[in-house]
Amino acid sequence: MTMKNIFSIAAALFAFTVMAFSTGEPLPIGSSMPMANLKMKDISGKEVAMQDVKKDKGVLVMFSCNTCPFVIKNQQRTISIASYAQKMDVGVIVLNSNEALRGDEDSFDAMKRYAKEQEYQWNYVLDENNEVADAFGANRTPECFLFDSNLKLVYHGAIDDNPSDASAVTKEHLKNAINELIAGKDVTVKQSRSVGCTIKRKG
Repeated sequence: MTMKNIFSIAAALFAFTVMAFSTGEPLPIGSSMPMANLKMKDISGKEVAMQDVKKDKGVLVMFSCNTCPFVIKNQQRTISIASYAQKMDVGVIVLNSNEALRGDEDSFDAMKRYAKEQEYQWNYVLDENNEVADAFGANRTPECFLFDSNLKLVYHGAIDDNPSDASAVTKEHLKNAINELIAGKDVTVKQSRSVGCTIKRKG
């Protein structure tokens, strides 16, 4: 086998690997919620689907975990916006898609401990084999997807415009989107860039 053939095979294998683990583009604004009726294991031990969590005004789906420094640093903001969403009649469900860390700090038992420490008042579920993350094209923790009452995506992105420094936040993207949603208005800022750790996919 020539060196040229070896390089060609290596390039083909690399391309296949990239495709195999690529999540594709994030769910476009206006899309229907994928896998809305998929039952996932909640920290309560019950099986919960995203559509089960929806309230009159819609549902907030957030991809998160126990371990990402950005999640930990922004935990108070996560708690605040999730509580606000519930207050405004928007359901909340947080998904942990870190399949590669299931035997470690993102195990189901670790999720239960973390949620208890943070006093979560919403569903925190296991996204097995990162199926939902793949369907959503989610790549970061934290990463937010806000759906209206018809389970149509109206906002995707970050909680606000400064994940690194809460004191320097100038635009509360997610909160503004929730306010516009419940007021029956078109969401002005429909997308923002999520900043955080990559979702640790299996493989």
